[in-house]
Amino acid sequence: MFAIYNNGRVGFRSTVDNLYNLKNVDELDKTRFKPDEGLIQSFSNEEKEEQKKEFLNSYKKMANIDTLEPVYYIKDIMTRDVFSLDNKATIEDAYNFLKDNKITQAPIIDFGKKIIGMINKKIILNLLMEDIENIKSILNKKIEDIYLPEVITSEPLSEVRTVVKVMLDFKLEAIPIVDEDGILLGIVSQTNILKAVAHLPKLQLWS
Repeated sequence: MFAIYNNGRVGFRSTVDNLYNLKNVDELDKTRFKPDEGLIQSFSNEEKEEQKKEFLNSYKKMANIDTLEPVYYIKDIMTRDVFSLDNKATIEDAYNFLKDNKITQAPIIDFGKKIIGMINKKIILNLLMEDIENIKSILNKKIEDIYLPEVITSEPLSEVRTVVKVMLDFKLEAIPIVDEDGILLGIVSQTNILKAVAHLPKLQLWS
């Protein structure tokens, strides 16, 4: 089961097939630099092209597997101790949080750990570039006062191969794992998938 959250509100919850049938679903992950990404070297380290290629190759090489092998669920490989931010933190807090923890993005939650969205350095940079004469004011804004893109989430009992396909098709570097009430339980990144392929020889990524 997958869901799409928009600032804490559920806009969609259904099966993966219905996720693909949504109109404009291909627009969900399009958060771009303004100006062009290539001009901002300090932010460009998010693009881990080599890891992405390895991720894709790990997925594709499983095309001919024994369907009798065990199927793993996303709860088996997700990171449970998630680096997350409260939505009352400031934009400056968010940037320092990402920098200090050496992560590219983090889930935003409310006081009850309900998923609100995801924030990354691209979002922060876009905010600054849109009002470059008032950088201090932007940095002092709370996350709850800005628009965050819709975020696709998965439930813990989704099959790993299904989640991987969604991540590939929608170009997601990570996907939050939540329960039916939207409470953040964990996160799965491309790194989690690569580690799972390396350490679980019978892991099915393709059926």
